[in-house]
Amino acid sequence: MATQHKKMDPFAVEGDFFRIKDLLGPEERQTLERIRSFLADKVEPTAGELWAHAESPLNLVDAIRDLGITGIPGDAPGITARSPLLSGLISMEMARVDPSFATFYGVHSGLGMGSIRECGSEEQRQRWLPQMVEWRKIGAFGLTEPLVGSGTARGLLTTARRDGGDWVLNGEKRWIGNGTFADLVVIWARDEADGQVKGFVVEKGTPGFTARKLEGKIALRGVQNAHIVLDDVRVPEENRLQRADSFRDTARVLKVTRGGVAWQAIGCSIGAYEAARAYAVEREQFGKPIASFQLVQDLLSRMLGNITASQAMAVRMAQLHAEDALSEAQAAMAKMFCTTRMRETVAWAREVFGGNGILLEYKAARFFADAEALYSYEGTRDMNSLIVGRAATGISAFV
Repeated sequence: MATQHKKMDPFAVEGDFFRIKDLLGPEERQTLERIRSFLADKVEPTAGELWAHAESPLNLVDAIRDLGITGIPGDAPGITARSPLLSGLISMEMARVDPSFATFYGVHSGLGMGSIRECGSEEQRQRWLPQMVEWRKIGAFGLTEPLVGSGTARGLLTTARRDGGDWVLNGEKRWIGNGTFADLVVIWARDEADGQVKGFVVEKGTPGFTARKLEGKIALRGVQNAHIVLDDVRVPEENRLQRADSFRDTARVLKVTRGGVAWQAIGCSIGAYEAARAYAVEREQFGKPIASFQLVQDLLSRMLGNITASQAMAVRMAQLHAEDALSEAQAAMAKMFCTTRMRETVAWAREVFGGNGILLEYKAARFFADAEALYSYEGTRDMNSLIVGRAATGISAFV
């Protein structure tokens, strides 16, 4: 067995078979290694416990702030620029350890901050983003509704009505990550006057705004998703995102964050693969490790193939993003492809464990369950497929 282990490829062991991390420069590689250490020391030891108790890692807010990776240049003074590749790999590494943590972080830094960055005025960006960089204000993103998921572009039911210097919001939102404790919740609502979707920043404690934690989830249990009710919530005009005048503006935010979910899906796949590979070389049956059996090696190689193919697409996506040439359809394809391959990969990983694969202590169960949420949010596989299909045919198949 010792001789066989000498033949192991270290890059295959950690799910980076084609060595994509080598594409980073020395400084960015050091940043990634620092984040890996943080995840190993601070996140991984309690990931299973938080998942079991359905608790978010709010105790890590100060440590996350001290990492210095929240925000981009312009959000606040002193932020170092990161390449889209490094940002993607950071998302991948977070999800490799804990998809719930990656989502908790991504909702704040991607959806919450991204909405204000993309759709807010300069004054609004200066008012909110520096506090969000410091995690003194935590953000959330309220788009999905109880009766409206994929149809938000045309069927949003939450309404906004202008009343003097205020806007009055009425409606409900559902599946809003971080929504139970967020200080700033971006609410997307349809303007009764012109029928267009607009964005509003609702601050914690605003009368008429209530958020109830959704119970009984079987995926991403470390993320607190809220059912939000807006009952004549008054928002001042100064809290309306000044550059959000239609759903096309909302889509600008989603284009970037869908790419982030693709990277998270890769991380979830790697976490499941690494757990399965480690188990396979240690677990013995018939007097030898199950990693020596052909069927187990086939499962591991298929997992590694899915991971590598997804990484290749995501790397190219990051390159296009860096060139400001990434299209909505390309981001949709990355999300569609990587989450589909993830779903296969985590199922194969669970299979390696046999009955142990459904026990939380073996980690694979957590990745297996969390994959279902990544597969669905930020646009289902089917909806992203139709975005790609529209680009391929020039014909919209949306209802």
